[in-house]
Amino acid sequence: MAVSSSSVHVQNGVHAFQDKNRYQSGFGNEFASEALPNALPVGQNSPQRVPYNLYAEQVSGTAFTMPRGHNRRTWMYRIRPSVVHTPFVQIDNHLIRCTPFDEVPTSPNQLRWNPLPEPPAGTDFVNGIVTIGGNGDVTTHVGCAIHLYAANASMTDRFFYNADGEMLIVAQKGRHIFKTELGILEIQPSELCVIPRGIKFQVEVPDGEIRGYICENFGLTFRLPDLGPIGANGLAYPRDFLTPVAAFEEREGDFRVIAKFHGNLWEAKIDHSPLNVVAWHGNYAPYKYDLTKFQVINTVSFDHPDPSIFTVLTAPSEIHGTANVDFVIFPPRWMVAEHTFRPPWFHRNFMNEFMGLIYGVYDAKEEGFVPGGCSLHNCMSGHGPDTATYTKAINADLKPHYIDATLAFMFETRFAIKPTKFALETGMLQRDYFECWQGLRSTFDRTWKPETH
Repeated sequence: MAVSSSSVHVQNGVHAFQDKNRYQSGFGNEFASEALPNALPVGQNSPQRVPYNLYAEQVSGTAFTMPRGHNRRTWMYRIRPSVVHTPFVQIDNHLIRCTPFDEVPTSPNQLRWNPLPEPPAGTDFVNGIVTIGGNGDVTTHVGCAIHLYAANASMTDRFFYNADGEMLIVAQKGRHIFKTELGILEIQPSELCVIPRGIKFQVEVPDGEIRGYICENFGLTFRLPDLGPIGANGLAYPRDFLTPVAAFEEREGDFRVIAKFHGNLWEAKIDHSPLNVVAWHGNYAPYKYDLTKFQVINTVSFDHPDPSIFTVLTAPSEIHGTANVDFVIFPPRWMVAEHTFRPPWFHRNFMNEFMGLIYGVYDAKEEGFVPGGCSLHNCMSGHGPDTATYTKAINADLKPHYIDATLAFMFETRFAIKPTKFALETGMLQRDYFECWQGLRSTFDRTWKPETH
């Protein structure tokens, strides 16, 4: 286990690393990182006296007895421990909702939404989160919640952590800077980051506005899917996942820690920055991934394959082969299938699909599904290409075609996604979405003969 040290500079009590050596590569690796030389204890995790008179603190992201390959924990060596704060008091949830998602009945209708409107000035990441729906039970660690967010202000005196689940954050607009206890992550559209359950962070908005999507996973942590018959290579490579190196703040002031706990927001006063981890080692840490590095596996003969071949990350359930949540992408790729209807076929699924569009045009919905928007097709609700896309596809000249300048994704879950009251009443909801299929009239021909086609 190599130790990575960051090259730090100090300004106004903030110890930040230079851009070089900013990340460590690998998924689920046992990392070690220190922002000051020799800050990591040698030979044991919690010596009687920690170097630099720091405090040792372990954060466990899984049960202590989880099998070694999936056990997640990190030792932090920090200026002050996490226990130092005033009691939490409940605050306004704004538009954040959580299980049991029973505000309104869940219908089988296909649903689609426009992007969030521009938020009021001064909206930070936490206040900009809007829950679209979810499922499961946060108290028993099953299911997920799905949120959109839009923000135009940095978090300066507030810090946030989520005790309910890990957050898979997909950037759709603007640069995002996540300052976490274990270092700094910067993402932009076409990138994602995952903030583990319980890890404190702030979000800076360097370019005026950010937007995106969040899958809040209540269940087992996200991991890379098994490749099976694909073999040793393909899909997302572990080396392309990046974890930050240690960087810390030594800053005092009048701050607040916001906790999401059992679906509600709670606030505690704190007189110092909690981003004060000088060194750490372990395998429970934030990470980022550039979706353009995904190696697409696709058909080179006929038929459109199942979307599971595009899985980037999966959070398994207790049922083998059935995910609590899968994260799937539809990136630029070659379409070469012959004698084939190339867009996604009409289908009804056991799994439930929430889709978002980061940029470009999705090949099954050329109109109406716009970047920043989203759609929901729940269990056994029929869906597929709209009328215009279908007509175009059955008449297309099937030459090799490269789908370019597009990036769509899907959160696929085992439980139906129950929309919130906001999601069903907002003006963002496209109430005429069903119309896109109404032009699919019968073309049945009893006189059809194989030799004429």
